[in-house]
Amino acid sequence: MGQNIDPSRSLEKILEKTVEVLAESKKEIFTIAESIRREYDNIKRELDLINEEINEVVAKVDKLQEVNRIARIRLMEVSRDFEKHSEYDIKYAYQQAEDTSVQIAVLREKEEQLKKRRAELENRLINLKRNIEKAENMVSRVGVVHDYLLGELSNLSEQFDDLRQKQQLAIKIIQAQEDERKRVAREIHDGPAQSIANLVFRVELAQKLMDKDLKKARNELEDVKELVRLSMQEVRKIIYDLRPMSLDDLGLIPTLRRYINKFNEQTKIIIDFNILGPKRRLPNTYEITIFRLIQEGLNNIYKHSKASTGTVTLEYTPEQINILISDDGIGFKPEEVGANKFGLVSMRERCELLGGKLDLFSEKNKGTKIKITLPIKQRGGKDEADKGISS
Repeated sequence: MGQNIDPSRSLEKILEKTVEVLAESKKEIFTIAESIRREYDNIKRELDLINEEINEVVAKVDKLQEVNRIARIRLMEVSRDFEKHSEYDIKYAYQQAEDTSVQIAVLREKEEQLKKRRAELENRLINLKRNIEKAENMVSRVGVVHDYLLGELSNLSEQFDDLRQKQQLAIKIIQAQEDERKRVAREIHDGPAQSIANLVFRVELAQKLMDKDLKKARNELEDVKELVRLSMQEVRKIIYDLRPMSLDDLGLIPTLRRYINKFNEQTKIIIDFNILGPKRRLPNTYEITIFRLIQEGLNNIYKHSKASTGTVTLEYTPEQINILISDDGIGFKPEEVGANKFGLVSMRERCELLGGKLDLFSEKNKGTKIKITLPIKQRGGKDEADKGISS
């Protein structure tokens, strides 16, 4: 006889695995934050050394200026009464004044280069500090989810009705998390990690050139500055892919406008963005879900539709949010959408998690339309969106 399996226990194991994955993710994000913090400390130490070197250069310039002043006074004296002085005295006075002037010029040039380097390092410290704060915020958010799921493990059997469906969904969530972690790890390894390693080498090279060839050192530092800029772009892209920070700062509508404008520029597919009804801020769960749904819908248009134009319509009503994503592409037969069409399957599952519905309309050579309905749950006479801040 087959072995009876308790669905509640199976789901409990899945959530235990999810909690474990979240704990590992928290550790990995913390490791990234610590790596950035170490880089911050290294740059801080380098900045302290540069400040010390600038102070030393300034002190040397002050001393040389005093020597130069005395030398020029002496030169004026021997020049005024040159009959009373030997040719050696005149030449010595002139040479001393000239030598100190050259040394002062060289030191001032070195001081200027050190100050430029200091400004670059100070900007890097500001950017790294922001990244540390974002990483720490991310650790905190993952920790909240982890603690919440950990507390829910004790009463799973009372919280879920359709256990088999939830079990499959939990497996997909875990797989999606693993895939996302691999993607982020790969992007960090191939992008910022490589760039930072290269930066260390290039900075060391520039330091060696400072005392030998200032022109080459300046050129090297210009290359380093460009490399830092590109690295920051890669880091911002990774952070944006994890979660668009503008959702918290600006809200859903500005974030979607920015994303769609960038999509139009990069893909040359013209997407028209329309908003109907009185717009308002929604709970974070709704805003990130709506953003991901539209993001996935546009991604499908770009990858599969061969469309030249499309439309995204977002409608606010008192009881629900309606989304329409359409394109003028080659279309397909809806019955062909199966487990291998993970993009559409993922969109439908996101909708169902919020009690919503996704309808698909498509024909060969007649484009595709995706209609999404997300109900706003009622609580105490007010919908959940009332908790948001009006945009």
